[in-house]
Amino acid sequence: MEPQHIAVIGSGAVGGVLAAAAHEAGHRVTACVRTPFEKLALDTPEGRQEVPAEIATAPDEIAGADWVLLSTKVQDVPGTEPWLRALDDGSAPIVLVHNGVEHRRSVAAFGLRGPLLPALIYVAAERTRPGHVIRRSGARMFVEGGALGARFAALLAGSGVRIEEAEDFRTAAWRKMLVNIAANPITALTLRRLDVLDSPEVRELASGVLAEAVAVANAEGAALSWSDAEAVLDGYTKTFSADSGTSMLYDRLAGLPTEHDHITGPVVAGGREHGIPTPYNRTLLTLLRALRPAS
Repeated sequence: MEPQHIAVIGSGAVGGVLAAAAHEAGHRVTACVRTPFEKLALDTPEGRQEVPAEIATAPDEIAGADWVLLSTKVQDVPGTEPWLRALDDGSAPIVLVHNGVEHRRSVAAFGLRGPLLPALIYVAAERTRPGHVIRRSGARMFVEGGALGARFAALLAGSGVRIEEAEDFRTAAWRKMLVNIAANPITALTLRRLDVLDSPEVRELASGVLAEAVAVANAEGAALSWSDAEAVLDGYTKTFSADSGTSMLYDRLAGLPTEHDHITGPVVAGGREHGIPTPYNRTLLTLLRALRPAS
């Protein structure tokens, strides 16, 4: 593939991982950020990776792009509207890399003209300061199946990110939701990393949270079972290291808003709509909403 110009909106951990992957695949990268930094560097299990990305801090600093990767948390999407409007020329695909199940809904109010591609990413990564990301695992992405998804997979071919097309993206999104639904709130509320899930009592709590999420996911049309939840529980301790955290924990430690309304929130709302009790998730959501906002 000929080198493309890829704009990555968002300078968090996922944005850093995607920018690095785009550079590794041979493309020109512009990081669209609020806080400027001199260079983007990732510390990875394979060593340090420096990404010669161009840095833009205002929409008028970038003339356009062939692809736009939106990597912010869902609650931060409204603040990206100026970037999206500046980059949306009607033909550049916009890849929505979010947690949760609200991919298209997150940008629906903007009336974007370009093709939208919902995407999910599995990666243990943490931004420690502007321009610096620690990636503790490999990266795996799922995109909505179809011609656009195939084009995106080809775009990042040769990078360290493995991309798969999901014919049933609804199920894929809810399966990723299972990864977040217990670990994110529990780590954010306890201010501990994944080692907190070694406790039998905490693991029992996580099981209850996951069981509710599977029931709601099925009511929403996803094809999940308790075996999917069991795989998530095992993965917390077998796939990730004990010192790995979650995006919600990292946001709370950084004094940033957490995405509880877009992770736990849809489970609680879906339970209410379908008549499914969600006491574990409702309790976590209540506590997360009660956290004192950062000053």
